Amino acid sequence: MNKIFIGNQTNCNVSPFLTFDFAVSKGFDAFEWFSDPGMAGWNESSFSPEQIDHIRATGEQRKIRFSVHAPWRANPTTNEGQQLILRSIDFADKIGAKLVNTHIFPEYEPEFFAQHLQGILSAAKEKRLLISLENVAECSPENVNRLFACLGKFGETYASAGFCLDIGHANIYYKTRHNYGKFLELIDEAVDLIHVHAHENHGHIDEHLPLFSLSKEYNEEPVKNLLKFLKRRNFKGSVIMEQWPDPPETLAKVRNRLLELWQTD
Repeated sequence: MNKIFIGNQTNCNVSPFLTFDFAVSKGFDAFEWFSDPGMAGWNESSFSPEQIDHIRATGEQRKIRFSVHAPWRANPTTNEGQQLILRSIDFADKIGAKLVNTHIFPEYEPEFFAQHLQGILSAAKEKRLLISLENVAECSPENVNRLFACLGKFGETYASAGFCLDIGHANIYYKTRHNYGKFLELIDEAVDLIHVHAHENHGHIDEHLPLFSLSKEYNEEPVKNLLKFLKRRNFKGSVIMEQWPDPPETLAKVRNRLLELWQTD
């Protein structure tokens, strides 16, 4: 059985080191740096060289798998968006991250969007990084499938790309509302699933609730089915909890329960 890496993410409303130090203290083996200044967050220019060295050293010492989430507005079909993603790639390289995540923009035809990813994928490949492409709430399984079919035409460069499943976004996509399991079933086997963003909602808005928040209403079966799906896909990536709940200890409880289910289900 593959090891599953589980961790949390920076939050735009609190200091990034608050969330990072929490991950370290709880022994999380994954952590994601989301470039979103917000009210108290960060971007790639926020840290001094000494802080970057500290992050990298801590990750290496604690064996934490880092990922970097490019800014949500980073549209790779624009020059500004390209530069933002390249900035995230550079930061990921400095801290020893394995992956950079960016959004799929489903308003563009997959062929057009894929074409604008070639330079980004080449840059990632040079630094031995992966690029995960995340479904947003408006993104259909068909869009994901078509996009990766287009990327497959790029040859070796394609190896730098994979899919980031955002559970909450799949849960509010209008054709799979409140049934992200159905979204999963419609993703082609050829699509390489390399990253997961984990959060729940009631099927209408992007609430970013911790996993198992709705268990009393819907039991744990959706999460159990998700883990079975990841095992079938030979998943080796990280599951990132995209929230900062009150109390934060909820994240540790979610992580522990996920590990229990992963090891026993």
